[in-house]
Amino acid sequence: MRVDVTGKEFDVVVVGGGVGGVAAVRKLASAGFSVALVEDRLVGGECHYFACNPSKTLIRPIEVFNLAKAVPGVREASSGERPDVAAVFAKRDAIVEHLSDEDRTASLRQAGVAVFHGFGRLSGERRVRVAYAPGDTTEAVLTARHAVVVATGTRPNVPAIPGLAQARPWTNRDLTTMTHVPPRALVVGGGPVGVEFATILSGLGSAVTLLVRGNALLPNFEPEARELVARSLRSKGVTIHFETELSAVARPVPGGPVTATFHRQAIEVDEIVLAAGRRTNTDNIGLETVGLPGGIVSVNDHLQSVGLTGGWLYALGDTTGRARLSHISTYHGRLVAEIIAARAAGRELCDNELAARDAGSLAQVIFTEPQVARAGRTESQARAEGFAVRTRTARYPDAVSHLALYRDGFDGWAKLVINAETNTLLGATFVGPEFSELVQAATLAIVAKIPVSLLRHAVAPQPTVNQVWDPLLAEESELAPLMKNGAQNVQENAQANRVVYQSR
Repeated sequence: MRVDVTGKEFDVVVVGGGVGGVAAVRKLASAGFSVALVEDRLVGGECHYFACNPSKTLIRPIEVFNLAKAVPGVREASSGERPDVAAVFAKRDAIVEHLSDEDRTASLRQAGVAVFHGFGRLSGERRVRVAYAPGDTTEAVLTARHAVVVATGTRPNVPAIPGLAQARPWTNRDLTTMTHVPPRALVVGGGPVGVEFATILSGLGSAVTLLVRGNALLPNFEPEARELVARSLRSKGVTIHFETELSAVARPVPGGPVTATFHRQAIEVDEIVLAAGRRTNTDNIGLETVGLPGGIVSVNDHLQSVGLTGGWLYALGDTTGRARLSHISTYHGRLVAEIIAARAAGRELCDNELAARDAGSLAQVIFTEPQVARAGRTESQARAEGFAVRTRTARYPDAVSHLALYRDGFDGWAKLVINAETNTLLGATFVGPEFSELVQAATLAIVAKIPVSLLRHAVAPQPTVNQVWDPLLAEESELAPLMKNGAQNVQENAQANRVVYQSR
């Protein structure tokens, strides 16, 4: 029988047990705060069970298998047309802990965190009401002495298309936990999730059709990166339809084939997979009880809710709309713990003290083949924000010939976006095999505002993928203006000498 803990007080109450919420409660508990974590699903969140971790576990065998087929001496010893699907699923199940959060919950409780498995809803200032399972009339009312943190994340968007909901389409939760590979799949959405889903399904043997509402994949990425990914997907048999949207869906027999209609044509597939955006999980968490509208929770750089007096309500990660990336949620979670601790100690924080610095330096990797790694701004974004911009680009292995040793058919591209006034990095994009490992160096350079003329002294060892940086930085120099002037003086002197010689 559940015990009613109405009136229970904690220093901090965190609503939402994804990676950001868990990072926050762990750090607060280790600092001696009494902390409650409220989560109505699996503690660990979408990233661990249904998104980042399982999807990358499914993609990794495809990458390695295709690499083996592209390396002489290895492909001759390899057999089969694709990875062993049963073994791939078994590894995925281990990574997601067979969809159990028992160990994670036990670890948090051992660390001193009070975990409430229920639905948390604000019911006034510093107060959260927790409803347990349907049919259980017992509730807990938790009061926070210092702060409430909202970290409720997002859920898949299901577009209002005739017949779609009734056809039971797959979302990320179904794709990442699938127990069979559909022979034919229609993926809806050309963003990061859509192209990764197409990569997974085609790599495991599905005939994939990809519907893209816009005229290119991966909006908000560099055009060259979009084209390289599109070309690669097509080479793997993926059919891509641009400027196309679903208009109707029919599945007469539950579990049977699905007929999807778009752009005046219809195709039959075994599953429709949605990658059509996310919805913020704040529509029923009681924001109105404290005078806030629904939707995302707008925050300042201290992650405090904007438009609410007292500074007691915080939000992080997806809930803020700043970035829907799990690593940013984790960063926010750790940072918000430090901010709450500082303010609980009576410190008044200045604008730049313990402030989120994710704007303009976000890093993201798209795990397609080739991988797309990006930090900071694209060229078009930088120009739209008013920066004076110059760029450096390179194609590989043309610019670094030894990269061809990694695999046959090595194909890569990179671009630096540089602030022409400060000579610092605004953004970087890398497209190529294993290029995800390059992005952290770019992120460090952006955050630290390191002049690119200084970056050229960070010499990459030979032969490594890190030498992708070399041709991008080779022309950078502290003496570039002097060298330019010097060359001009040499030319002028040479011209003068020729005139004198001729006159003699």
